[in-house]
Amino acid sequence: MALAAPPPPARSHRLRRALAPYALISPTLLLLATFLLFPVGSVLYYALQHHVVNEPYDNAFVGLANFRQMFGDEQFWGSLAFSAKWVSVEVLLQLLLGLALALIVNETFVGRAVARALVFSPWAVSGVLTTSIWMLLYNPATGVFHHLAELGVGDPGTSVLGNPDTVFGAAVVAELWRGVPFFAILILADLQSVPKELYEAASMDGAGRVRTFVHVTLPHLRDAIVLATLLRSVWEFNNVDLLYTLTNGGPAGATTSLPLYVAQLARKSYDFGYGSALTTAAFVILLFCSILYLRLSKFGRDT
Repeated sequence: MALAAPPPPARSHRLRRALAPYALISPTLLLLATFLLFPVGSVLYYALQHHVVNEPYDNAFVGLANFRQMFGDEQFWGSLAFSAKWVSVEVLLQLLLGLALALIVNETFVGRAVARALVFSPWAVSGVLTTSIWMLLYNPATGVFHHLAELGVGDPGTSVLGNPDTVFGAAVVAELWRGVPFFAILILADLQSVPKELYEAASMDGAGRVRTFVHVTLPHLRDAIVLATLLRSVWEFNNVDLLYTLTNGGPAGATTSLPLYVAQLARKSYDFGYGSALTTAAFVILLFCSILYLRLSKFGRDT
């Protein structure tokens, strides 16, 4: 005797099962809407407004006037050029030094655990604290250059942060100290996942260390390098804390990045409308460059 088929679930029960996943993720969606969508929407709204805090009587909708103002703003173009230079130099040097450090600490040697801790430790230091350390090192009265001058190397009272010819290099070195461990950590984690059989096969084929690195290690690290450079490029483009506390965009605007220019507008001029337009432009630039970079690098796709 055949068993009767179970009755279909009630319509209300099916509806509850269909809505259950959305109910579970609704708190996350609410948080995203509150802390992400609302601020982004506010920036887009004020980008279309003339909104100066200390001139409320003149606030009004101006459409694309703030964006048209950018084309004649020399400081905008100067800060954008500096941001491009800063990101290119920083990310390239951090990648090369981080890759070298990861390869070194991936080897087996006495004291490797201590070496890894020393390599990774700067990443745990905040940007403001990093700046304080390097400001002490660059101090013309008590820092490194003061002691070198006492030994007869260089001139006494040398201020690398006050000289437009040396301030960029000094800021780059300070940020390298904090940024290199990021690449070292990600690359080291990926290095440890390279199958040992590949190295054994390369050794049997007579490949040396250089050829093994080029044909075995580097292809395996490609996606990690692409992701790390993309993330670090975005972070370096938005770098404000180190440049603000180290140089405040000086001397004579020599280290003013685009985000720092926006911060100065908000702090000094209270021009939130034009500042929001600059922020929107920076977002569009980063979005375009990120998509182009991912397309050109074929991230996540086998080559």
